[in-house]
Amino acid sequence: MKLFQEMEKYNYEQVVVCQDKASGLKAIIVIHDTTLGPALGGTRMWRYDSEEAAFEDALRLAKGMTYKNAAAGLNLGGGKTVIIGDPRKDKNEEMFRAFGRYIQGLNGRYITAEDVGTTVEDMDIIHDETDFVTGISPAFGSSGNPSPVTAYGVYVGMKAAAKEAFGSDELTGKVIAVQGVGNVSYHLCKLLNEEGAVLIVTDIHKESVERAVRDFNAKAVDPDSIFDVECDIFSPCALGAVINDDTINRLKAKVIAGAANNQLKKDEHGEMLHEKDIVYAPDYVINAGGVINVADELYGYNRERAMKKVEGVYDNIKKVIDISKRDRIPTYLAADRLAEERIEKMKDSRKQFLRNGCHILSRRSY
Repeated sequence: MKLFQEMEKYNYEQVVVCQDKASGLKAIIVIHDTTLGPALGGTRMWRYDSEEAAFEDALRLAKGMTYKNAAAGLNLGGGKTVIIGDPRKDKNEEMFRAFGRYIQGLNGRYITAEDVGTTVEDMDIIHDETDFVTGISPAFGSSGNPSPVTAYGVYVGMKAAAKEAFGSDELTGKVIAVQGVGNVSYHLCKLLNEEGAVLIVTDIHKESVERAVRDFNAKAVDPDSIFDVECDIFSPCALGAVINDDTINRLKAKVIAGAANNQLKKDEHGEMLHEKDIVYAPDYVINAGGVINVADELYGYNRERAMKKVEGVYDNIKKVIDISKRDRIPTYLAADRLAEERIEKMKDSRKQFLRNGCHILSRRSY
């Protein structure tokens, strides 16, 4: 990977590579953009096939957080961390404390939170070394596990997308294929089951599938078969790039709405969904509930206020669909436009402020 070339292409601000031999920490912190405020984004721990794959994921996820935070109306920029390792066997206290010290060294430019492969308990250990962490235990005045709130945001966003596709946001009787039944998706399935949706699920972890089958009367299928099932809504809730050349022609759904980040492998796949008249709820808009929730901690956490903001995901998906129809563009581009316009307005405001400030100084100098 030509790292600086990639950073310049998408205007990344900073990449920090962290290692601690004693604990086995190998982490990559990426800060994409801080125009709207300090970069907020979670810490993912995963078994990457290569260091290059880890860098690519960190860069992609950080950029996604910039757009997610901007589209959600938060005064925060975008960043992300990936830790290379197996979250089921490679974790230890020393690793997360060492990582916390690296975050502290950034002096507030980056604030982290829970993500795939990390937990509230991990965030508590990081908190031993830095205050620049959210999603810690409620005992510290925090919101705790963000997964149920993220799931609620996906749920209301899915209803908004269903309204466009089916004429009603009711999900009773709708067949929903859920790819991945992790922390967020389990809570999403609970909400869907309570409304009377019919669930088809898959996951690479057998125990996660068994729990969903037991608790929600879901039907289980093999991981690769999830793309071929007859369904109304496909909900990708695992890793990214699942909407690609191989899968896009296999999908039977009229709606794609899920919790996973970076669901489109390439932009052209968003174009293909638009041409097929499939309503795609852009990932970073629909899964913003968690970051909206933890961002509320920065003001002194109030759950009622936070949940009210998360309900706004429904309206944000409607805004994206309206822009898509108005400008005759795919929804992924409409979401980008929503985020980019807000960032550019802030940049223009700052430029105007600096120009005015320089003008005042020049007048005083005469």
